[in-house]
Amino acid sequence: MALINVEDLALSYENMTVIQNLSFEVNSGDYLCIVGENGSGKSTLVKALLSLKKPVGGSITLGDGLLQREIGYLPQQTNAQRDFPASVYEVVVSGCLNSRGFKPFYSAKERKTALENIERMGITDLKQRSYRELSGGQQQRVLLARALCATQKLLLLDEPVSGLDPMVTTEMYELIAKINRSGVTVIMVTHDMAAALKYASRILCLRKDGYFFGTADEFLQSDAADFMKGGVRHG
Repeated sequence: MALINVEDLALSYENMTVIQNLSFEVNSGDYLCIVGENGSGKSTLVKALLSLKKPVGGSITLGDGLLQREIGYLPQQTNAQRDFPASVYEVVVSGCLNSRGFKPFYSAKERKTALENIERMGITDLKQRSYRELSGGQQQRVLLARALCATQKLLLLDEPVSGLDPMVTTEMYELIAKINRSGVTVIMVTHDMAAALKYASRILCLRKDGYFFGTADEFLQSDAADFMKGGVRHG
């Protein structure tokens, strides 16, 4: 069974239908990039996948033993969040909150998981630093480590390289690809078509008049590729 199965999904935003008759599936190990024009429903779909938005039609079904609380999520950051007054370690270990239930303290296993993901992201030397003092790229690594504390199965990333310079952007993409190769399924919302075509095993292109879902090669042969040409950034 697919990790996520979406059938005939319909979603609304401010009482307007932004997605309808959408069907696709995400299998274990996939790297799915969600692209599309502004207003096509990408953010609304992310909220629905996180069960923060109720469909007005169709269904989203989790399979292969995936629980809702096992989805690691890296949202777009606000300016207030960038100024969060906590240490790197405190931010990362908070990713374990969903699995803790009502226990008042982090367990030894959760603390170990946090330290392992800090090391995995190459930020061990920053673990006692204040999060608000870090560069944008360092903060994204911290948030990625935090998201990994919540899951060993599925990462949902919403514009994870937004605002980063080209070198840091490349490093972040390679880091995400490495995580995917380790067995973690990735769903990434992006405006960067060049990155989507380079890294994704599947592409979901949302349009106001429909959608495309298939492999990168199939995407390049479709009219969706022509539609998105203006959004491709080469590099």
